[in-house]
Amino acid sequence: MTEPIPVTRTVDHGTAKLMPDVDRARAWLLTVDGAPQSYVDLDAPTHLEFEYARRLGHVLDTVAEEGRPLDVLHLGGGALTLPRYVAATRPGSRQDVVEADRGLLELVLGHLPVPDGSGIALHAADARAWLETAPAGSADVLVADVFGGSRVPAHLTTLAYAREAERVLRRDGVYLANLADAAPFAFVRSQLATFAALFEETVLIAEPGVLRGRRFGNVVLVAAHRPLDTAALTRLTAADTFPARVEHDAGLREFVGAARPVRDEDAVASPEPPGGSFGIG
Repeated sequence: MTEPIPVTRTVDHGTAKLMPDVDRARAWLLTVDGAPQSYVDLDAPTHLEFEYARRLGHVLDTVAEEGRPLDVLHLGGGALTLPRYVAATRPGSRQDVVEADRGLLELVLGHLPVPDGSGIALHAADARAWLETAPAGSADVLVADVFGGSRVPAHLTTLAYAREAERVLRRDGVYLANLADAAPFAFVRSQLATFAALFEETVLIAEPGVLRGRRFGNVVLVAAHRPLDTAALTRLTAADTFPARVEHDAGLREFVGAARPVRDEDAVASPEPPGGSFGIG
């Protein structure tokens, strides 16, 4: 059998590489400009390699009863890890994936195609522009995992953006986002303040070492107009190889402190990761 070989392409926003995992027969790591973006095992779509992806997966598992199909909007495509996960765990779901980098989409579909009948529709477009044209009340879940290089773009951090997300979600819908920051957490605190201005419930999931300011890392923000199953999320994240904490209610309000919602005119991208935080190779 021919061994899979790495694939490198110049895409719209950098240099993308697909690298095979020597330990798993049809598993691949996607990087863009050296920063890991996605990990996909074509034979095991429920395998979530990255810690932040597992935490997003835990939220997806708890937003509705097991196996119930959902309408999911993904802002940011990568190698389509989470759309594949939802298609496997919630068959019959309808999913839209919005990815600004058309070249990246073509690379992923060419080498890591999604199965026929997966219910995954792909759109090459800017995330906020697409969101602003999406029908109101059309999604059960909105997953935001958009990085320009290693930073969340500024136009996806504002109150106006959050209002569009709220509009597109159904009343019992759930918003979740992959973010990255480090102490003193000015960016993440501002994001929590932004979504708390519109949504009744907010939750933060992060590794304790990140929350204690020991290192730069990913955090997951969750927002909804209904109670979130924080007890189940606490159990699931505590059982991971790298356990995480689930912050909500009074503890989260204390963490947010005096942070204010972000206006479009004040928006900035998330902070640049310190050298070596995410890069490989």
